[in-house]
Amino acid sequence: MSVRVVLPNAFQKHTNGTREMQSAAQNLPQLITEIETSFPALKPHLRDDDGKVRRFINFYVNEEDIRFIGNEEYAFKDGDEVLVIPSIAGGAV
Repeated sequence: MSVRVVLPNAFQKHTNGTREMQSAAQNLPQLITEIETSFPALKPHLRDDDGKVRRFINFYVNEEDIRFIGNEEYAFKDGDEVLVIPSIAGGAV
């Protein structure tokens, strides 16, 4: 089984310019661990001090927010595309 993982441009400085990777992860917890193993510099950007996924990091599977299709229980299927998207806030007053 293979899942395509697309990493955001904002993470490229922590991934040596890698924009995507293939994964055999079965679910989100396994995928996050695999990303952190492949790119250790990303770990503090993905998880907080308690080891929980940071609230501003979103995962989309085939353009669906993973929170609405099972979250950590969702079982990836061969050919799924997972987008890792950090929320970005800002603006002017």
